[in-house]
Amino acid sequence: MKNDDLIYMSATEAAALFRKRKLSPVELMSAVIERAETVEKKINAFTFKHYDEAMDLAKQAEAKFMKRDGKVGALEGLPIAIKDESWIAGKPTSYGSLTTKDFVPDKTSANNERILKAGGIVHARTATPEFSCASWTHSRLWGVTRNPWNRKFTTGGSSGGSGASLAAGTAPLAMGSDIGGSIRIPAAACGVVGFKPPYGRNPDDPPFNLDPYCHTGPMTRTIADAILLQNVISGPSPLDIASLRPKLRLPTDYKPIKGWKIAYSFDLGLYEVDKDVVANLKKALRVFKSLGATVEEVDLGWTRDAIDTGMRHLEHLFGTQLNQTAKKYGHLMTNYARNFARKGAKSTADQYFKSMEGAVKMYATFGPMMEKYDLFICPTTALPAVKADFNENKDVVRINGKVSPLPKVLAWCMTTPFNTLSRCPVLAVPTGHATNGVPTSMQLIGRTYADADVFRAGMAFETAVGGWYNARRSRPDL
Repeated sequence: MKNDDLIYMSATEAAALFRKRKLSPVELMSAVIERAETVEKKINAFTFKHYDEAMDLAKQAEAKFMKRDGKVGALEGLPIAIKDESWIAGKPTSYGSLTTKDFVPDKTSANNERILKAGGIVHARTATPEFSCASWTHSRLWGVTRNPWNRKFTTGGSSGGSGASLAAGTAPLAMGSDIGGSIRIPAAACGVVGFKPPYGRNPDDPPFNLDPYCHTGPMTRTIADAILLQNVISGPSPLDIASLRPKLRLPTDYKPIKGWKIAYSFDLGLYEVDKDVVANLKKALRVFKSLGATVEEVDLGWTRDAIDTGMRHLEHLFGTQLNQTAKKYGHLMTNYARNFARKGAKSTADQYFKSMEGAVKMYATFGPMMEKYDLFICPTTALPAVKADFNENKDVVRINGKVSPLPKVLAWCMTTPFNTLSRCPVLAVPTGHATNGVPTSMQLIGRTYADADVFRAGMAFETAVGGWYNARRSRPDL
């Protein structure tokens, strides 16, 4: 089998071939590492690399598959890239910051524990902006991570290394985290699938396991792979009081969506949206219509306060944490991290309370609307991507020739409102490419805790369009 076929093979297909003894985990790992050694200098998706250990573990997985007792994990032998912010005991975790470049945890995060127990092999950690506090991925520690589709542009953030790795064929599975869109933004910019689960579905690390905006979830190239990984990491953990009981196991097969009612908005009433993003969403909506769904545009009645609501929350909690670091190590931090820290220092309890009131107002229109529809769709990002080395102290976000008045850190991203509505599951799915080659994407938003609905819709859409990355012409030219 050619390496090009191996590096873009889905994880579910690889796992099936492992079980049939038609593919070895060693063969797949070798191809993935060889690809990474070829393209990493161009995209810079990885921070720490564990290639030698990964090859040893792949050989152990191969031996397991050669036995006939069938005792293999759901992810046995599969390479997986883990974002450089969650913990693996004894492995460095830098958070993309010079202030923590030498940190080595002595514990493993609950999600990673489950991945390792299921046989997943962590061959690399993926790049993130400093402390995951930006919608692009570059840091003083690791440099600039570039979009495999057009290296002038960002991969998105903060799980930008994960998105880039999937698009470049250097991992079949990856993990991301999402506090303002950090799974969905890079999924959109890199043309992959990203799932923000409802709050509590997957365990998270303290103290942000107690922040309802915070979610950890899978990033993949197919819907089935997202289901595979999500079914491994979900469920209650004794280390996270917010994790939900009982464990939800997503189906792998779904009924058609014929007869569904789908609501959509191009701009949420808030954003200027790039013409390529709109055009590709229109095409996607036509696909849903062809599947027998009714598609209707709705007005949520949201105002600019829907954006400010999210920013007040993030600045008060996330910004406060960053400010604690900046007080001592500000001279080592990036300008965007220091900017976030300053906002945290200025935040007040009154502003945080206003963010709670804002969330109530948003759901007061969104909740009743969703009683009439099975699904809500909108773009994931209003612009395919900003430039790779975007500097919020100097640059502006310009969409359709207009400078966005929204906070620069998230001005091009339509994700944060659904961190505010944190109990709604959201699946980011590719819709095509812009004229500059950068992918575009849509968010499939379900009713609260109706995870299976977004996967049912995503699976129907993916099947109808024939999937992604299946042919060489549908892959980045690296």
